[in-house]
Amino acid sequence: AGVGGYGYLWEPLWWVGMVTMLVGETANFVAYMFAPAVLVAPLGALSIIVSAVLAHFMLNEKLQRVGVLGCILCIVGSTVIILHAPEERSPDSVEQIWRLATQPTFLCYAALAVAVSLLLMLYCAPRYGQTNIMIYVGICSVIGSLTVMSIKAVGIAIKLTIQGVNQAGYFQTWMFVTVSAICLIIQLVYLNK
Repeated sequence: AGVGGYGYLWEPLWWVGMVTMLVGETANFVAYMFAPAVLVAPLGALSIIVSAVLAHFMLNEKLQRVGVLGCILCIVGSTVIILHAPEERSPDSVEQIWRLATQPTFLCYAALAVAVSLLLMLYCAPRYGQTNIMIYVGICSVIGSLTVMSIKAVGIAIKLTIQGVNQAGYFQTWMFVTVSAICLIIQLVYLNK
């Protein structure tokens, strides 16, 4: 995929990886429904450790000292965040989440994230993407920050609907669903480059 094209779509191992990733992301989504995002996101970083170990055993990749150090830092960082995470208020509706998402501070952050992503996608990726993986990592990371927030909102909407407070009638729910879908597609495209 790094050379261009979508030939990897014909590889069975790629599909096995994609299906297992979707199962993991579905579990991650369910976690966002019941736990604060400040806890779920760092635990997702632990997937780096699993990936490193699986690559070592399944793909015969050597796990260097720097890789081991990175895994240790992931564990320590996740532990520190979990131990010191603030208690999260649980919103009563998608409208309440929307009010938080339309505050000037968050709107500035979202605009900056979109601007940086567009710069990386439209300027940097065509010029430097083939030689510098950090361009694609940057795109996925910045878009991922928006994905986490929108997925959390969708998860809360589903949770509230299951509890009997239907959230499907609010346009805000569908805005969060749309943002989630767009962000996930962008991440999937750039993750596979």
